[in-house]
Amino acid sequence: MEKQGKYIYGIIVSNSENSFDRCWIMANERICVIAYRDIAAIISDSEVVDYTHLRKDILAKQLVKHQMIIEGIMPQYAIIPMRLGTFAIDEAEVKDILSKGYGLIKEIIPKIIDKIEIDLVATWNDFNATIKDAGGVKEIKEFKEELLRNSKGITVDEQMKIGLMLKKALDEKRDKFAREIQDSLKTFCVDIKTHELMDDKMVVNTAFLVDKDKREGFDKKVEELNVKFDEKLNFRCVGPLPAYSFFTIEIKKMQFNDVNLARKKLGILEECSSKDDIKKAFHRQVFIFHPDKNPDKPGIEKEYDEIVRSYNMLLDYARACEQVGQGNLIFNEDEFQKNAILVKMRE
Repeated sequence: MEKQGKYIYGIIVSNSENSFDRCWIMANERICVIAYRDIAAIISDSEVVDYTHLRKDILAKQLVKHQMIIEGIMPQYAIIPMRLGTFAIDEAEVKDILSKGYGLIKEIIPKIIDKIEIDLVATWNDFNATIKDAGGVKEIKEFKEELLRNSKGITVDEQMKIGLMLKKALDEKRDKFAREIQDSLKTFCVDIKTHELMDDKMVVNTAFLVDKDKREGFDKKVEELNVKFDEKLNFRCVGPLPAYSFFTIEIKKMQFNDVNLARKKLGILEECSSKDDIKKAFHRQVFIFHPDKNPDKPGIEKEYDEIVRSYNMLLDYARACEQVGQGNLIFNEDEFQKNAILVKMRE
């Protein structure tokens, strides 16, 4: 039987719970709110699915729907996006999430009020011409000429060296353009987030958090950059968007058995420990099991990785305890269940 739950798209804020008493139909889904104090979760009833095991094409469709609904709510409410694939088992767990994350959510809200995200991508206008231009750099040109004068021909290592020199020249050119673009736009922004470049043709892949009243100036400056780099770069802007790149929330649900095994892996036997106790236990285990201290011991890398994983799990549990005002980590199953959910910013 399919397990039903509440899919959470994002968190909104208002002045009273009564203003949340409504529903929408978006992307063929009935979208409702579950309120806690002056915040609320945007949810739909949905089958609980593990998104880490979805096929890529299905995952892409779910992402489009996820963003479509968040962006549909955006004109009416300031919304903090939730990470794709976030489920709660029922309404009570949704309210528990809102309660545990209340402090964090209230910190974020002022940072997104009257702000929008604009994503800017710039690519080389003619990549082949750009490569050819980079090949004309004095250092590369002289090295090629030297190789051509060598009657023995060009070796594989020399070809690799040319490739590395060319990559360095392209990276320097790309970095120079990226800095100029960011410097031109930063006066209109409260924050900038640089994303990974998807391929060699991409020069800039950056998210800008922009004040709504500076949107016109931002757009005008992009147009000026587009004219300035007309023969070199192609620009594409996407927005306005919610602050996906800056303030996306994720939920981590921890299991008692996993946390209990983690504390034993660090050699913690007490049922009540502080965060400092966790750090000291980790350092003791690292001193014993670090691969550099055991270069000839089989399987030591795996043992060390498990110690690091256990430590990170216990740090998450410590943060979950802190978000409800509990200073120590309690390794008792009944107490653990009260702190088994961590609400945090996506890393």
